[in-house]
Amino acid sequence: MPPNQPDSQPNAPSRTEEFGAELDRIRDGIIAGRGPADARYIRTVIAVQRGLETGGRAALAVSLLPPAWCAGTAMLTVAKILENMELGHNILHGQWDWLGDPAIHSTTWEWDFLTPADAWKHTHNHLHHTYTNVVGLDRDLGYTVMRMSPDQPWQPVHLLQPLFTALLAPVFEWGIALYDLEAEAVPSGRKSVRSFLGEVAALTRKAVRQFAKDYVLFPLLAGPSALPCLLGNLTANSLRNIWAHTIIFCGHFPGDVRTFAEEDIEGESRGQWYVRQIQGSANLEGGFLFQVMTGNLGHQIEHHLFPDLPSNRYAEMAPRVRELCEGYGIPYVSGPLWRQYTSMWGRVVRHAVP
Repeated sequence: MPPNQPDSQPNAPSRTEEFGAELDRIRDGIIAGRGPADARYIRTVIAVQRGLETGGRAALAVSLLPPAWCAGTAMLTVAKILENMELGHNILHGQWDWLGDPAIHSTTWEWDFLTPADAWKHTHNHLHHTYTNVVGLDRDLGYTVMRMSPDQPWQPVHLLQPLFTALLAPVFEWGIALYDLEAEAVPSGRKSVRSFLGEVAALTRKAVRQFAKDYVLFPLLAGPSALPCLLGNLTANSLRNIWAHTIIFCGHFPGDVRTFAEEDIEGESRGQWYVRQIQGSANLEGGFLFQVMTGNLGHQIEHHLFPDLPSNRYAEMAPRVRELCEGYGIPYVSGPLWRQYTSMWGRVVRHAVP
């Protein structure tokens, strides 16, 4: 085990399971308390998001006027961030399935993001959340092109990973969409050619719809403002991608976040699974609006412990989880965005070399 990755399991197995039981009690309390206030929260976010998108589209329709371009691009950017982070990501986790509303359900929601919802639910909900930060099993640990742990074999191409990381940010949705295809699984036989081609077709259909909406339909509707409208849409998508890339990388790649070997999870108990989720994640500190704009992924630790609980409850759970961690001697990585961002880049650069 690398020296910067101390074994922070509670001393005795019984203590680990006791720790897990405490977290289960927090989970049970949130489930028992879900109700109308939670429903109002998510429906309010949906209403605000749709209002911002409508306002942004309307302003960009007359965006030959510079103030309209600035206002429209700003509103559309915020709308896309809300749709991607607080709505799409969390609804596709099934956080709101308990409402029984087919319009806000993980089986019906298709988000304003390039990768099809079904593909993302497989690679993110199943693979990443099951095998969080396990080298060789969690493909999100470097997204198959970056080295984020000393246990990953170094290759000369990793010298370029600071450049890859910077270039990936503004086109993050394209990177995720290609990553979700799991092309490397075809030669190994883990995925059939037929299945792969079916997923390529689904991605192509989604990409055509996304491209047609933002770069053809709305610019054409804008008439004389077609070009500034197109540039406004391109700017909004790029800024949304940069923000999503920043929040996601800062939630998993600051230097204090641990990685694990496959043997670490052999016979893993529920308590040990909880401890791994905590040690494989990092929180971002900020106020209510900051957390909403991150999709409440500023509470990445609580999200990884309870990915199917409503995101608006993570702020309520966080102090209790942190107190439990302190009581059991388990590191709880948390800090402001600037610090986690700096630490994340330090990790990217450090593992670019052997």
